[in-house]
Amino acid sequence: MAPYLFLCLFLFFPHLYASFSSSGSHSCSSLIQFKDSFSITEDASYCNGIAGLKSYPKTNSWKEGTDCCSWDGVTCDHLNAHVIALDLSCSWLYGNFPSNSTLFLLPHLQKLNLAYNEFNLSEIPSELGRFTSLLYLDLSSTGFVGDKHALEGLVQNLTEVRHLFLDGMEMASVNAHVFMNLSSSLRSLSLAGCDLQGKFPKNIFDLPNLNLLNLGDNQNLNLDPLKLNRSSNLEHLDLSWTSFSTEFIDSVDNLQALKYLDLSGNSFFQGLSVSITNLSCLEQLIISGANFFGGLPDSVGNLVSLKFLDLSYSNLSGPVPKSLGNLLQLTHLDLSGNQLNGQIPLSILNLTQLEYLRIAGNALKGSIPDEVTAFPNLISLDLTNNLLSGALPSWLYTSPSLKDIKLSQNQFSGHIKEFQSKSLELIELQNNKLQGPLPSSIFQFLNLTKLNLSSNNLTGVIAFSMFSNLPNLEYLDLSYNSLSLTSNTTSSIPRWMQEVGNDSLTYLNVSHNSLTEVEHFPWKNIEVLDLSSNLISGNLPIPASTINVFLISNNSFNGEVSSLICNAAFLEILDLSHNNLSGTIPQCFGNLSNSLLFLNLKKNKFYGTIPPTFAMGCQLSNFNLNGNLLEGPLKPSILNCNGLEVLDLGNSKINDTFPHWLGSLPQLQVLVLKSNQLHGSLCVNSSKSIPFFSKIQIFDLSSNYFSGPLPVRYINSFKAIINVEKIGSTVSYMGVNDDGGDFYTYSIGIVMKGQDRELVKIFTMWMIVDLSNNQFEGGIPKVIGKLNLLKGLNVSHNNLNGNIPTSIGNLTSLEWLDLSSNRLSGTIPNRLADLPFLSSLNVSENQLHGQIPQGKQFNTFGNDSYEGNKGLCGFPVSKGCNIIEPAPPNVLEKDGSKSNIAFGWKVVLIGYGCGVVFGMFVGYVVFQTGKPKWLVNLVENQHERRRRRKSKEGNRSSR
Repeated sequence: MAPYLFLCLFLFFPHLYASFSSSGSHSCSSLIQFKDSFSITEDASYCNGIAGLKSYPKTNSWKEGTDCCSWDGVTCDHLNAHVIALDLSCSWLYGNFPSNSTLFLLPHLQKLNLAYNEFNLSEIPSELGRFTSLLYLDLSSTGFVGDKHALEGLVQNLTEVRHLFLDGMEMASVNAHVFMNLSSSLRSLSLAGCDLQGKFPKNIFDLPNLNLLNLGDNQNLNLDPLKLNRSSNLEHLDLSWTSFSTEFIDSVDNLQALKYLDLSGNSFFQGLSVSITNLSCLEQLIISGANFFGGLPDSVGNLVSLKFLDLSYSNLSGPVPKSLGNLLQLTHLDLSGNQLNGQIPLSILNLTQLEYLRIAGNALKGSIPDEVTAFPNLISLDLTNNLLSGALPSWLYTSPSLKDIKLSQNQFSGHIKEFQSKSLELIELQNNKLQGPLPSSIFQFLNLTKLNLSSNNLTGVIAFSMFSNLPNLEYLDLSYNSLSLTSNTTSSIPRWMQEVGNDSLTYLNVSHNSLTEVEHFPWKNIEVLDLSSNLISGNLPIPASTINVFLISNNSFNGEVSSLICNAAFLEILDLSHNNLSGTIPQCFGNLSNSLLFLNLKKNKFYGTIPPTFAMGCQLSNFNLNGNLLEGPLKPSILNCNGLEVLDLGNSKINDTFPHWLGSLPQLQVLVLKSNQLHGSLCVNSSKSIPFFSKIQIFDLSSNYFSGPLPVRYINSFKAIINVEKIGSTVSYMGVNDDGGDFYTYSIGIVMKGQDRELVKIFTMWMIVDLSNNQFEGGIPKVIGKLNLLKGLNVSHNNLNGNIPTSIGNLTSLEWLDLSSNRLSGTIPNRLADLPFLSSLNVSENQLHGQIPQGKQFNTFGNDSYEGNKGLCGFPVSKGCNIIEPAPPNVLEKDGSKSNIAFGWKVVLIGYGCGVVFGMFVGYVVFQTGKPKWLVNLVENQHERRRRRKSKEGNRSSR
């Protein structure tokens, strides 16, 4: 009927048609010019996951010569063809917003939405105030900067505006009072994430028609103490991550129309306020990231209209209240990341409308309440990282709508039973105590994208053809179980690979199982592939060029590595260690240096020179070639890898002098060159004060042919061990993150406390210096005592002489010390007995003497710590110490070293011994010859007097 009416009007009133046509063409022309002032870039709009928004370039439908009222995002008044609404949200617009934009030639505009585009930090145009008829304005996340004068003009001129959304607009230089004079007709005001300053005007809360107020994420915004009006029509209030008073919270129950309340990120609560639990109409309550001091009160059960409750990461403690079972309308419950303990109450089974249940990251224990018909509407379950135990509940297998199961990091036991529902898309049951075979129903979930069953006690044989019904599988982790993985033909996995997730699979981890053979990798989009710690032999297949992480360590792969692996332009982590691979290392690895972070070829049979040549911009952080047959020298192009943290070239055949230039790598923390044929001195000839190895924590040059004195200059430069540069690491182990956020730890082989250890992880606080089994000579420098954080020091099997410096007593973190098989002399400094963590000491096969220090840690060392030092005495060696009196202080130095005084105690002792021998000889001659006579008479007379005295004493005693 309407089209006919318009037709009649235009027939009888042709001037209206002329006006309609003229106005429409003018509006269309203005819109075309507006469109042409911007470029179209997908990255300009970040709308994914925002409810109700669809991201696409709407202006692509704007064509000259067509009716603009039919264009995407354009709405016209059908009576006169005026453009009255323009919605270009998420339209990929990018560029500077011109102050003279033709958009301002649309005076009848009532709705303007430019949200989620990128206008290059343009100041908000004051010309927006021309739109005096504007009822709706949304400039959220546009890159506009809020200028004080422009905003004041906007507030004054938009007298009819009812909905104003300026979220994400930079307003750090704007005082919140600029919004004091907003129209009384305002219904929605959203200023989230604007960095507003100062005090927010109280009168906004008194606006009679205000339904929505969002001030969230303005941490410098203050709300003056105010008492909320009971007549308020406010339904949606977001004050998350702002500052407000307790008085405000106490009066929040006046907002009886309130349906949505977000008070996240605040820390003054003494528990959930009673005034909040009195809001009988409240449907959504969010207080995430707050800091409650106490538990969740039973009064939360009064919120009977509540549909959405999020109290996650709010430091809640105590049990989960039974009263939660009163919230029969609840569809979302999130109590994750708190300190809740005890058992999950049985009353939770009352929540039959529940769709999302998340109580992850607490200390809940016991079993999950069970009832076969429970949770008929549940879509997502997350109880990860608790102490829950027992069997998985029966309703888990029958819930018809369940898509996501996340129960990892608990103590669940028993078998995984057969699922009746076919709706599952994600299953995470890793790190539990589940046992038995996999249920066959798992292989019937057509929509399953992720399956993680790692680190359980699952057993049985899996024929990989069973996975052929999972065409959408993206992530599969069966690692750390006792599964035998087979196919229909042999004990390999070639057939199923052709069918399972050929296009969809991006993550596969079957490490630490019993896989024996792999023929090829057919996945076209694989990004992470982990087959490590299996029994796989044969040649190494090359994965698709999409691979980011490729781990096949601890297998029996053999043959050469094809250079085709270098087609993987995005390869970040490559670990081929502990196999039987041979041949030369592909030189093309150097071409991957812009992406490769982690390269581990340790313990194979590679030979030839050390490759590759690394290009400028190298991103490598871990380079490990230990235990191959490689020869040197090391090429200086490694200096292009400015971020290199670990370099391990140990147990090879490198014949060269020490590469001093490695000391200029600014991030190098671990250097291992042990067991090579390196030779020469470590003395640095350069007079420049360049800091060598300033970040070094592990320095291992053992079992080479180095000579000369110990490297004093290097030791002085070990700033990380000296603790001059504080270590700010927040992680426990050394490693690297890939782009996906997964962390890969470095490994290393070291001699620790006299034992060879293969460390699969390197503690960030480990500080070790090992210079053993070389030909170093001279004394141990006193500067060694500056290495305050040192855990282990080994300089054994060298030609070192002199004393053990007392400065070693400064190494209060030292756990093991090996000075054996040198030519050290003097005594063992008593200060070593005060080292609190010293648990291994070896000073055997030296020339030490004197008493072994007693007490504390020294009482735990055995005889083998000291053998080969004949001059040592005292516990635990068998030789005792006969100490008559202590030596005068000016004879011996404090550290037991030799005195500089020429006439010392050794001369006295020699003279004493000679005198005794000479005296015995003279006595023998005298009594044999009877000469000289006077001496014989003197001795005989003395003897006669003693005989008579004894005779008299005997007579007295008899009387």
